[in-house]
Amino acid sequence: MPDRPGLGRRVLCVVAGRGMLVGVALAVLAGAMVSAQETPEPRPVGDGPPLPYHSIEGTGGVFITPTAYLVNPGPPDTVFGKPAVSTHFALIGDKDFESITFTWTLWRRLELGYGLDRLGLDDLPRDIRRATGVDIGTHDIHLHHFNARFNVIEENQWDQKWLPAVTAGAHYKYNDSVKAIDRRLGGALTGIGMDDNEGVDFTLTASKTLTCLPRPVILSAGARASKGAQLGFLGFTDDYRVTFEGSVVTLLSNKFVLAAEYRQKPDELKRVPGLIGPEDDWWDVCLGYIINDRLSVAAGVGNFGTVANHSDQMVYACCLKYEF
Repeated sequence: MPDRPGLGRRVLCVVAGRGMLVGVALAVLAGAMVSAQETPEPRPVGDGPPLPYHSIEGTGGVFITPTAYLVNPGPPDTVFGKPAVSTHFALIGDKDFESITFTWTLWRRLELGYGLDRLGLDDLPRDIRRATGVDIGTHDIHLHHFNARFNVIEENQWDQKWLPAVTAGAHYKYNDSVKAIDRRLGGALTGIGMDDNEGVDFTLTASKTLTCLPRPVILSAGARASKGAQLGFLGFTDDYRVTFEGSVVTLLSNKFVLAAEYRQKPDELKRVPGLIGPEDDWWDVCLGYIINDRLSVAAGVGNFGTVANHSDQMVYACCLKYEF
């Protein structure tokens, strides 16, 4: 029998999750229960439903791409918006993924956010040990995201009804595991282009809501300059590459939201047969439900292609988001 974890153990890990995931989920659900029992004050006029969602990198968006719209900005003339928190859980093939996100928007124009992602490596450590004889000393990787996004142009600004919202962002990322793994492997990761454990992404995103259709449709498109391999989970290379990302979102009703996303991925790493494959583009389709004006959930399915040592990785994900 192979020495990879059994199905029952993997399912147990999926159900149990991580402490950070459970803690945030309980906090969000507690807030929802309090809201239901105490009937919270209605939001001020101009403060809309709890959209956009949080992306897995800790910004306003869908699952894997941002939108130009900021999270929970508050009504006009707001200086300090209210915070928002969310948690994601996903199965990426046999790998499990969890995240927590916190954002706060100031002056309705500046979104500050932090996201912590965890990726379970499944059988990658075993495959590395068989190929090299080295134990990398971990079964998961944590990636920290520190985000700042500024809404450069508001939608319909200067009375131009055709004008989209445009938001620029800078995203510092820190991988707390890749350097230690590289040392254990004697610099092997550096040899295939994973030269650093930190990097900064730069994004420029435009979003426009079309109201001429039977239901509102939100179109978003953007460019990202990044040195990250698999978002940064596999480290950061020396050179930036600019990639495209975008989404289409429609409000099927006042409660249901349907979205489709596409994200081009850089492919800068050298191949390691049997261990590290090419980095493929990502896509997904998501369905969201707005429970009330503070709480929303979403679920999605997609394909991330090759992720490290496995190809054709189907993804199943869910998200829970609460706005204070």
